[in-house]
Amino acid sequence: MKAMSIGGAMVDTIAIIESDRIERMSMLNAETSFLLLEEGRKTEALDVSTHCGGGAVNTAVALARLGFDVSALVKLGRDARAEFLLTRLGAEGVSTRWVIRDAEAPTGASVIVSSHDRNAAVFTFRGANTTLSPADLTDAAFAADLVYVSSLSNRSADCFPTIIDKAKAAGALVAVNAGVRQLSVRGGTFLDSLAKVDILAINRPEAEALVPGLVARFGEGGATLTLDAGEQPPPLLARGLVGGGYEMSLPAFLHAVRGLGTRYVMLTDGHGGAFVCANESVLFCPAVDATVASTTGAGDAMAATFAAYIALGRPGDVALRAATINAASVVAYIDTQSGLLRREALEGRLAVRSDLHVRKWKL
Repeated sequence: MKAMSIGGAMVDTIAIIESDRIERMSMLNAETSFLLLEEGRKTEALDVSTHCGGGAVNTAVALARLGFDVSALVKLGRDARAEFLLTRLGAEGVSTRWVIRDAEAPTGASVIVSSHDRNAAVFTFRGANTTLSPADLTDAAFAADLVYVSSLSNRSADCFPTIIDKAKAAGALVAVNAGVRQLSVRGGTFLDSLAKVDILAINRPEAEALVPGLVARFGEGGATLTLDAGEQPPPLLARGLVGGGYEMSLPAFLHAVRGLGTRYVMLTDGHGGAFVCANESVLFCPAVDATVASTTGAGDAMAATFAAYIALGRPGDVALRAATINAASVVAYIDTQSGLLRREALEGRLAVRSDLHVRKWKL
């Protein structure tokens, strides 16, 4: 099957810091933590390394390892970082035919500080990633079975409706994994495009960025799921979603997004597991226990794997289990791609993880 991945491309510089060399402050009444760097002081690192990353690049590599014929539509500068990314994509068998080179903007880059629980702090320079224009969106690039759209920002995010229209016109299965910035600033436009999106994959902060817009259309609060006597709800199901001063129950959120036309909604909650809503049912898969080196890239692995398995015609519960297993493999490595599994290896892990049960409720 053919796939096209569109969105961000970055070169990641990752610094691994021992927990006792950098302070962490956690808020008591909010789910927020801060890494504290002392001004004017050099902090010893266990390692500093450079890797390829970015949503579209991570996704392209994930899909290639799952057996897809993949191309990447990303915008790079004319610099050494771009050459580094192009070499990496070539090594993974990802076609760079649709890569655009910007004569002025540099290739995107990020600096990642990994310490404590390895939920890394990221400094991001988006560079050429922000300069995608309609002229860059060649119709022929969208001739694929699966078009995967990763997070877009600034001017590139303005192209989102055009990207979705071109993908649907080509008859592709359309999967989207948008970021908080895009959902916060362009939430209305994003919601209007969901009728043409087959798979929406978001995490909890991204979902909460959509809450104000959904409340305006569907109302606040919402129903709950019917659980069996003594059945403990997953944390996000019990908590619900809060954004912009508004609250929605998880079932109400999923029902609202599905009501806008999206076939599958996957909502991830880190250690709290992941939900998928489709066909008036809600599935839940707990997270797989793993030794975490870094959580960066887990969301890309989760979303790309789920979309790949749906594109291959696999049932939603199997796709959710496969996505969970691949994401757990990724977090065992410091970078975003080393842990991505090839299809045969992932199928093998699926076969032996009969203990990874998917719960199901009627929406």
